[in-house]
Amino acid sequence: MSAPKVAIFMGAPGAGKGTQAVRVSESIGLAHISTGDLFRENISNDTDLGKRAKGFMESGQLVPDELVLDMLFDRVQQPDCQSGYILDGFPRTVVQAEALTERLNGASVHAVDIQVPDEVIVDRIAGRLLCRSCGNIQHTEFDPPETEGVCSKCSGELYQRKDDAPDTVKDRLAVYHEQTAPVVDYYHSRGILARVDGMQSPDSVFQSLIQGLPEEWKRESV
Repeated sequence: MSAPKVAIFMGAPGAGKGTQAVRVSESIGLAHISTGDLFRENISNDTDLGKRAKGFMESGQLVPDELVLDMLFDRVQQPDCQSGYILDGFPRTVVQAEALTERLNGASVHAVDIQVPDEVIVDRIAGRLLCRSCGNIQHTEFDPPETEGVCSKCSGELYQRKDDAPDTVKDRLAVYHEQTAPVVDYYHSRGILARVDGMQSPDSVFQSLIQGLPEEWKRESV
């Protein structure tokens, strides 16, 4: 059996890594794991971890490492992650990256950084809408729903997260540059980082991501 494939999608909040992670997941057959979704599932189920994470998420702060790790490593032990998975939103600190590296001994790891300027990100997130039912992401300007407040994919309810308000987004970006941007350097120093221009069209970003995958991944997915 080949080594598990682990793709790590990075980029500032609103860079498009979540949307692209879903597309790449479907294209190469790896499970998509969003730590944001894990947090929200725990919050909606009113778990102890969810209660503790909620305050951090709504204020735009990073969820502490121990909470993230408890949720994440339970998830990746499930059968759909046996051949590998795409991580969307983790690791967010160098300490998390180092802890992840220790647990991924023998895995084939590929990291990617989707790059978008801060001023563009604020505009993007301010209009972002999420579906409560299927997690689909739409936008008031770039991908408006056919019916206001209704998901175009599953007809679920669309809403704006509290941490997507403009002032909170600026706080999230400040946290990102201080704590998460160094993770990009961490993976660059390990020789497993690809950089992608997030200002391209969504289709062009997707093609860049696919083209940047390790050659052995491409051969195995054919």
